[in-house]
Amino acid sequence: MKTRVTVTTVLVVFILAAFLLARSNRFSSAEETHAGSSKSRGESIQQQIVAKEHEELDSLKTGDAHLFASLLADDALFVDAQGPATKAEVVRHVTEFRLVEYLMEDVKFVSFSNDSGLLAYKIIEKGVSHGKEFSARLYISAVWTMRQGNWVCVFSQETEAR
Repeated sequence: MKTRVTVTTVLVVFILAAFLLARSNRFSSAEETHAGSSKSRGESIQQQIVAKEHEELDSLKTGDAHLFASLLADDALFVDAQGPATKAEVVRHVTEFRLVEYLMEDVKFVSFSNDSGLLAYKIIEKGVSHGKEFSARLYISAVWTMRQGNWVCVFSQETEAR
């Protein structure tokens, strides 16, 4: 039963990622010019997306909710143990959330196109959420895509690591 739930979860994540990617490709022709300029630094798509994921996590360390929000697509979807959430809900939640430290381990990457991909990794983190200290080990998956010349996260899911 557990295997079937895990397989179902993985399938749902990839189907949703494919849907969001197809939806974002409507904007790709105007963005291709901008995407090329960021690639000219010699960074691979994987390097660019990993750097953006770090930027997102670092914004949670510094408490920069504006920067955090700018890294998320307006139509982004986030899933954790409480269920799905919109960008507005997540941004509202992080105002009471600070990472003190984090470590990304076992980073995996799947490229969908020249301007989108899936990042999956294990994170070990410590911080303060709503006034209470916490430490956690989670598996994270995040889909990033280029829109209007900027990398944005369109989907993310957190699963508690055992």
